[in-house]
Amino acid sequence: MEPSKVVLFFFLLFSFQVLFVTCTKFEVGGKNGWEVPKSKNDQQMYNQWASDNRFKVDDTLHFNYTKDSVLVVTKDEYEKCHSAHPIFFSNNGVTVFTLDRPGLFYFISGVSGHCERGQKMIIKVLEPASPPQSADQNEQKNDAAVAMATISSATLISCIMSFVGVLFF
Repeated sequence: MEPSKVVLFFFLLFSFQVLFVTCTKFEVGGKNGWEVPKSKNDQQMYNQWASDNRFKVDDTLHFNYTKDSVLVVTKDEYEKCHSAHPIFFSNNGVTVFTLDRPGLFYFISGVSGHCERGQKMIIKVLEPASPPQSADQNEQKNDAAVAMATISSATLISCIMSFVGVLFF
């Protein structure tokens, strides 16, 4: 294969990957991971970190920790730093949590005393960017989306076939 074709191949391959990546991976606590804040001055460090970021549906939170746990709880349980029946629980040391809806998510450590010392966090997941529409606008948009999907699929297949043709013929 010619060097120019190899370069073209990798360029197109990476271009397709960029088109399909729509979520972000967030490392909770950065290099330190999910741990008890080291001082009283850091008790809001997780909420400060969360407020510095913008979360959207399908983003993922990665929690790394030892001898600890991650719980997703209700607002009341977050405020009390206790949950007998969390919405989500993990204690495997490496937890990946997908933000699957817009709204607020409340996280706490399940180890006694850790939440009270600041190992807790509220994440706000933003609503999708599109404004609400009337029923007529939605119907027109759905018809256009079906037509566009058909065109997009045909265009994509055509581009792939052209690319394969350039590489091998």
